[in-house]
Amino acid sequence: MKFLLTSGGITNQTIAKALEELLAKPKAESVVAFIPTAANVEEGDKNWLITDLYNVNKLGYKYVDIVDISAVSEDIWKRRLENADVLFFGGGNTFHLMYWLQRSGLANVLPDLLKTRIYAGISAGSMVTGNSISLSQSEKLYYEDLGKYTNETGLGFVEFSFRPHLNSPHFPNVNTTVLQQHAKELLGPIYALDDQMALKIIDGKIEAIGEGEYLVFNIN
Repeated sequence: MKFLLTSGGITNQTIAKALEELLAKPKAESVVAFIPTAANVEEGDKNWLITDLYNVNKLGYKYVDIVDISAVSEDIWKRRLENADVLFFGGGNTFHLMYWLQRSGLANVLPDLLKTRIYAGISAGSMVTGNSISLSQSEKLYYEDLGKYTNETGLGFVEFSFRPHLNSPHFPNVNTTVLQQHAKELLGPIYALDDQMALKIIDGKIEAIGEGEYLVFNIN
């Protein structure tokens, strides 16, 4: 499996090049499916989502489809994801995204889709790939069918926890001191990345790429 896990999306040329290198064919012939579902419950200014989409769209791929897995039935989203080369999961509320990955059935389908496609993530879209999403600062939401969604289990594609927005002024609690405390409480490795960094992963081999800073905890 191939992954590009970002904190802030395609924020520089190094990250953009890494995504292109993961492709099995020229990017001008490749389709990106952008899944914005995590953003649906976030209130207020969506400039960050517009920027994320713009940064993907300007890269020169054949086209960018937008596929909201909470808005359409499985036969619709599955066909469109099968037509894509990159499945790009946007940021927002991590728990809301995990809820819809489970409810829609995409969590069950993803392992097969990712045999021949790239998983790319931004913030929440990156966090859900790990075994746990307990580092998320997202609000835990209520749903009519199950009550409050408090499940902190991720998709389990990678053997570490991902924490985006390191040292961001918008996330004052994502810093070295706070993360060191989390590392004492959380089993397993933690990768914390600022918005100029990403993790490029091919068949479990992890490479930190970008033009910023990152921290790693609980790795001997």
